[in-house]
Amino acid sequence: MDELLNPYRPGAGTPPPALTGRDDLINRFGIAFRRAVAGRPGKSLMLIGLRGAGKTVLLNRFAEIAEQEGFRVGLIEAPEHGHFPTLLAARLRRILLPLSTNVVSTAVTRALRVLKTFSLQLPDGTRVSVDVEALRGVADSGNLAEDVTDLLVACGEAARDRGTGIVLAIDELQYLRAHELAALIVAIHRTNQLNLPVILTGAGLPQLRGLAGEAKSYAERLFDFPVIGSLDPDDARTALAVPALESGASIEEEALDIMVARSHGYPYFLQEWGYHVWNVAPSSPITADDVERAAPRVQDQLDQNFFLVRLDRLTPKEREYLVAMAALGPGPHRSGDIAARLGVRVESIAPRRSALIAKGIIYSPAHGDTAFTVPLFDDFLQRALPVP
Repeated sequence: MDELLNPYRPGAGTPPPALTGRDDLINRFGIAFRRAVAGRPGKSLMLIGLRGAGKTVLLNRFAEIAEQEGFRVGLIEAPEHGHFPTLLAARLRRILLPLSTNVVSTAVTRALRVLKTFSLQLPDGTRVSVDVEALRGVADSGNLAEDVTDLLVACGEAARDRGTGIVLAIDELQYLRAHELAALIVAIHRTNQLNLPVILTGAGLPQLRGLAGEAKSYAERLFDFPVIGSLDPDDARTALAVPALESGASIEEEALDIMVARSHGYPYFLQEWGYHVWNVAPSSPITADDVERAAPRVQDQLDQNFFLVRLDRLTPKEREYLVAMAALGPGPHRSGDIAARLGVRVESIAPRRSALIAKGIIYSPAHGDTAFTVPLFDDFLQRALPVP
């Protein structure tokens, strides 16, 4: 069929043509930010899940809803290697400057001055361009938790003064350093106590819940951590069938069943299947034979552009660790079983395990357990690397 009319959109964080199976979470976020602007802030949402589950798409949807309701939104992707406070300062500048136009506001001016002060403390030498004098004695202690708290409180007061609120939507939160994550949690704790219209929402790999709890023990009283996983079969079928129908085509039931089963219901995989099956199908309706013809294309695309890029970042010893995991199946697996597979002591491979967690390749769902952050990664490893 016509590739130009292909409705499917595989990509990193690319919104699918039909966002299905997430209505409850979208409604929960809507309630959270409306309560915040009314001066009754409560728990916000931190989305956790494997790669390809649709966390970024959902986070972007949260941001879109907030903007439609008149909130000021700061979207940030936490850097794996970089300085998060600099990104935070830049986003808050973008939020505050429009609030300072037309009507003079003491609260907004003060927030800009606090932002200027905060930026002067950035260790990477970055300076935020704001045409005000720094406010000495606020957000300049050198303690990141205290300074971020001063900054977000000032921004929350400015937003309240202008009848709006602020949403900080941060993706890849697991990459924040422990003191950066702790600083954010402390600051949001304080804005909640002051009933300021500031919301922190975010997304990250499954280890985020544990990292947040380690950063501050009260994190689970500030946030819910819903797990974003694969879609149930009905929602997965809808995610495939509706875009086709809206583009003037249909998909036979058997074809839908095969695509849902082979994608395991993961949103990114569904989009890859839909995209390639559409391109090989000669006409509507799309059949099971079309799915089988597209299968090699789908596997090659996933191998080359979803799985393989993660291997390219690893050392030979780290690859060896993953191959041993893959030989045991999809997981989770006990660290002792992985060590036994490698023929070494558990203690000797702990540094490799820690490095792989830091790189976002594996995570620990429970003490002593290890699992892949990428669905079906064990299958890929057994195709791509020899498993002894």
